Amino acid sequence: MTVAPILRLENFCKNFALHEQDKVIPSSAQVNLSVYPGRLTALIGPTGSGKSSVLNGIYRTYLTSSGRILYRCAAGEEIDLARADDHDILALRRSEIGFVTQFLHFLPRQKTEDVVAQPLYQQGVDKEEARARARATLEALNLPRRLWSLSPTTFSGGEKQRVNLARGLTARPRLLLLDEPTASLDPRTCQRVVAQIKSLKKANIAMLAIFHQMDLVKQLADEVVELSPAAEGVMGGQP
Repeated sequence: MTVAPILRLENFCKNFALHEQDKVIPSSAQVNLSVYPGRLTALIGPTGSGKSSVLNGIYRTYLTSSGRILYRCAAGEEIDLARADDHDILALRRSEIGFVTQFLHFLPRQKTEDVVAQPLYQQGVDKEEARARARATLEALNLPRRLWSLSPTTFSGGEKQRVNLARGLTARPRLLLLDEPTASLDPRTCQRVVAQIKSLKKANIAMLAIFHQMDLVKQLADEVVELSPAAEGVMGGQP
């Protein structure tokens, strides 16, 4: 049986306008890709090829300049995220689409276990169950238990990255976007992240991830899309 993609990008483009200088800076151009349940599509390419712009366009942090972002929601309806209502986008973020960025954002003085459990709270999961699931992911990513009840404010870059990953992995959305998920991590923790991503595949979660390490692409990617600088277009291929 042929599996339908959960996400399709058709001729996605993102440009940034510098109004004061009357200039338009191209970021991503003519990007076409598909993401499937239980599979990981890897975005690769040099710095400046617009990889993060693609993820931000899907999550609607950025508005798309042109093209379509077709997402098939849990109810079976296909929605163009580039043109969807803001309320619909927020609802999808709460329940179906997750994004692990390179930066950890959290409320001041919030405990790490609550930072990780926050998406589950928003979904209405019981607080104790949400915290238990958060702790299990923090354990799997080797964040010391003594840190779980502390705020991540003073954590190292690698520790904050583990918290950020734990929050995205614990939520288990239908579609998970990952922007360099292993940046700042030591090799041992990196392999723990690989194991977690493989478990998400088994749970039928669709993933679109940016990687710079080709060994991780070989370990994890089912499809690979290579981006070139916007003026040169985009190429697709297999790992």
